[in-house]
Amino acid sequence: MNPVAQSATTLHSIGQTLKGVSAFVTLLFDESGSLEPVWELSNSLLDSPAFQLAIAQLKATPEGAAFLAERYVAPPHDLIALQQYPAGSLGAVYANHMQQMGFAAFDPLIAIDSDTHYVEYRWQQTHDIWHVITGFDVSDIGEIGLQAFYLAQFQLPLSSLLIANALIATTVLQPAMLNPLLSAIAQGWQMGKVAKPLIMQRWEAAWEKPLEVWQAELNVQPITTAGLG
Repeated sequence: MNPVAQSATTLHSIGQTLKGVSAFVTLLFDESGSLEPVWELSNSLLDSPAFQLAIAQLKATPEGAAFLAERYVAPPHDLIALQQYPAGSLGAVYANHMQQMGFAAFDPLIAIDSDTHYVEYRWQQTHDIWHVITGFDVSDIGEIGLQAFYLAQFQLPLSSLLIANALIATTVLQPAMLNPLLSAIAQGWQMGKVAKPLIMQRWEAAWEKPLEVWQAELNVQPITTAGLG
């Protein structure tokens, strides 16, 4: 790499790091519920050594290497159509969950031009499916429990920073919630370690499959809300 290009790369890396630090600090004290700092933090990590390590670990298995080589992309999730699937199917349960939460299906605007960008796209597109599969709710504690699951599965760097952020914020601002938070982190980590890789699943090719069958096949024992206490 010539000196000019190397300098530009270094400046870009520094800029991304500064954006990430700013987003991390914003998240510590932000009570608005805005996801903008999360996306800024996530974007700052796309070219990080931590994300490259996560990709290398995925590639270390034949299944992971095939997943990255294929870069399966599903059509946007049509929640109205999914509600027509049989009761108890993944499609119906997912669509009903999204409706109850008031969520729209998320179709990430990410150019899939590298392995890191593909993994970033895929986890964002299927994130709410992971909530349904694992049973972690969308509360602050439930979300961090799911991030621990991610971290155990393939070391998504955003997950480790969101967990760190939650631990700092809870210790400083809500110390009474520290034990429930630690419990959720421990449970998410343990669940993620024994489950088959969720990131590699083609959920959209089998919406009709019962949720309980998906969970059994993936070795996921879903958590209950009571289990987060």
